[in-house]
Amino acid sequence: MNGNIKTDLPGWVSAEVFRYLEHTVAQVSIRELARRADCHASTVLRQVRRLETNREDPLIDGALQRLSETFYPKAEGETENQDKNYYSERDAARCLTMLTQPSAVLVAGRDMPKVVVVRGAGEDLNKTVVDRSLAEVLALLEWITCFASGRVFRYRISMEGRDFLAKTMAAAENKRRVRIETTTQSGIAAVIAATPVKAEKFSKRARYGQLETPIQTLARLVDRNGDPFLTAEMVSAGERLREDFELAQIGRHVAIEQASFAEPGGFGEPRDFDSPARQAFQRASSALCALGPGLSDIAMKCCCHLEGLEAAERDLGWSARSGKIVLRIALEQLHQHYMAQPPQSQMIG
Repeated sequence: MNGNIKTDLPGWVSAEVFRYLEHTVAQVSIRELARRADCHASTVLRQVRRLETNREDPLIDGALQRLSETFYPKAEGETENQDKNYYSERDAARCLTMLTQPSAVLVAGRDMPKVVVVRGAGEDLNKTVVDRSLAEVLALLEWITCFASGRVFRYRISMEGRDFLAKTMAAAENKRRVRIETTTQSGIAAVIAATPVKAEKFSKRARYGQLETPIQTLARLVDRNGDPFLTAEMVSAGERLREDFELAQIGRHVAIEQASFAEPGGFGEPRDFDSPARQAFQRASSALCALGPGLSDIAMKCCCHLEGLEAAERDLGWSARSGKIVLRIALEQLHQHYMAQPPQSQMIG
């Protein structure tokens, strides 16, 4: 009995096929395979018998034969000329895409070196030749099923094949979207960096180091009636809270730095804020206290700390897509709070 475990099998080989090859080719006993898989021996025996029965299918039989000859050589150096990378997920997706068309079938024979995908009928008949090794993998993975046998075998795409194709297409679309978004953001950043800054009297400088704040991103949404999800007053209230918060933080850091240089040892106690920073701290504290628990939490995270809605929902333990509703309520109450206050100076930006 050969107890060596094959570790160089392709990733698409299932555990069931692996145990079948280990038993039939490597001569590993059923009990040993069951011990390795931590299951009952009858489970492994059923898997082996099932694959042995499926070998009546010429494509499944060819796939198992190819795996045994490629990855279980009988002599050293026997697989030097064997191509171990004969399966490609991209080619599999292309073949399955053709089989999703109406009346499309894959035709294979026992001695045919190639298989053919037939689509349409009459003058619209279209034939595409596919490598037999690829079709064998599709049949072994049960992504195509045989519905007619005889001199030739005919196959259709299965539900498992459709699921694989949907996941593959979704993954490809996500990669394409990420690539486009990354390229677009890099291009915007490059344009901004290359744009000369004009020293005009009334020109505004960039207030923050990122393109959009979470509130600005949310302000671009519209409701079912086509109205903006956030009004201009709500956005202004959120920006005002953030400016007060940042001004208070800056004043605190400046006080700590001044205290560290004032003492001979460099570790003095920070003095109180200067007047503008202290006033900003009081305004921010008053606004957050007016919001109360829950509303103040989402306002602090999204307005002051610039956390995204998904991260804020996760940290607060809220359900998905509930953060934007709560943030909208918080901004509305924040606007009402500022409207009830005495007139304040303009924003510092």
